[in-house]
Amino acid sequence: MNLKKMQIVFGLVLVLSLILSACTPETVTVVEEVEVPVEVEVEVPVEKEVFVEKQTVIYNSMNGDPDPRAADEEIVKRFMEANPDTEVIHSIVAHEDFKTAIRAYLTASTPPDVLTWFAGNRARFFIDNDQIMDISDVWESEGWNESYPKGFQAMSTVDGAQYFLPTSWYWWAVYYRVSVFEELGLEVPETWDEFLAVNETLKENGYTPIAIGTKYRWTAAAWFDYLNMRINGPQFHIDLMLGKESYDDPRVAEVFKYWRVLLDNGYFLEDAAAYSWSEALEPFIAGEAGMYLMGDFIRDSLPEEVEADLDFFRFPIIDPSMPIGEDAPTDGFFLSANAANPEAAKEFLAYLGSVEVQTYNAETLGRLPTNSGVDRSLFTESQQKGMELIDGADFVAQFYDRDTTPEMADEGMNAFMAFWDDPDSIETLLADLEAARQEIFLEE
Repeated sequence: MNLKKMQIVFGLVLVLSLILSACTPETVTVVEEVEVPVEVEVEVPVEKEVFVEKQTVIYNSMNGDPDPRAADEEIVKRFMEANPDTEVIHSIVAHEDFKTAIRAYLTASTPPDVLTWFAGNRARFFIDNDQIMDISDVWESEGWNESYPKGFQAMSTVDGAQYFLPTSWYWWAVYYRVSVFEELGLEVPETWDEFLAVNETLKENGYTPIAIGTKYRWTAAAWFDYLNMRINGPQFHIDLMLGKESYDDPRVAEVFKYWRVLLDNGYFLEDAAAYSWSEALEPFIAGEAGMYLMGDFIRDSLPEEVEADLDFFRFPIIDPSMPIGEDAPTDGFFLSANAANPEAAKEFLAYLGSVEVQTYNAETLGRLPTNSGVDRSLFTESQQKGMELIDGADFVAQFYDRDTTPEMADEGMNAFMAFWDDPDSIETLLADLEAARQEIFLEE
């Protein structure tokens, strides 16, 4: 091949190489992040559902009136919210029906755990029949021996043990018209002699010293209660109510001798048996009578202007050596001796006696508390004075017809009315009362 041809061939090869080189793509390396799912076994704790059996408390209540019922239901609701492991089976029965049914409740094979009831003989009857549980441990654990006035402690105690939880009450006292006392320059009497002097001054100035209506006998029974406690002491009084002391005891005769002084001197409203207690308020309201021994519910029957002119004082002291007893009918709770769930029942009882519950009842129902931890600023000046009166008592009695048996109360109140008609019949009346006491309490 000549030179010229070789040059031509070489040129073609070169051109072809350039063409091929231009047509060959450039290689590029690309890095891409890709998430690849990876399965990993992880142990996760799982809460297992555990079944917890609730405690049950059976609670039977006599708070059947609308407002007390609503409060009762609210208290049960609050307790269960605070104690989700306890269910309270709540039964409310009308007041009078409850009083009839309670004996059946306590003799049932499964009695209620917690029941409402009255202090005094009404509770003592069931205590003596071993149907009410000793709750001394609750009193101790809740500190009630310190936070409850000693009068309420005493009324809840039998043979050194506590069986009752008092929670609401009202007091008795001698109410008087302030304007009448001021007009005559009278001071509130503290002793029996001072009391007699006040009566005499009222009488001399044309006033009836003491308003009273004995058409219904219980008003006269209050005078027996106070005279007996002031002369012979509250323990003798309660023992007499329980049938442990005799009505022909000279100490009982002494009570009637003091009482007779008031009758013989004409200090009571004339023809008292013609009036009910509320009817006897008329001369008191009219400013014609100076004093009235009555429970604090007296205020509910007085016009506002008279209530504003009202005050009260402790029944006068006769024997300063005697402990002070006061009448203050009291309601509360107890546990059945055969309660199926005693521990849960005690927790509920502790709640019922707490400052929280008694504050609630004070705010919603106006109930006076037994627990001194309740803020007293919640109450009126008069209510605070009533609480101070009971704070100073050594024993809180209930009332004649609550502290003794119904049969003995009937005999006693009949005797009081017979004495009122004929004060010379004391000896015969006391002999008859003693015969009745022996028959009634021996039968029990």
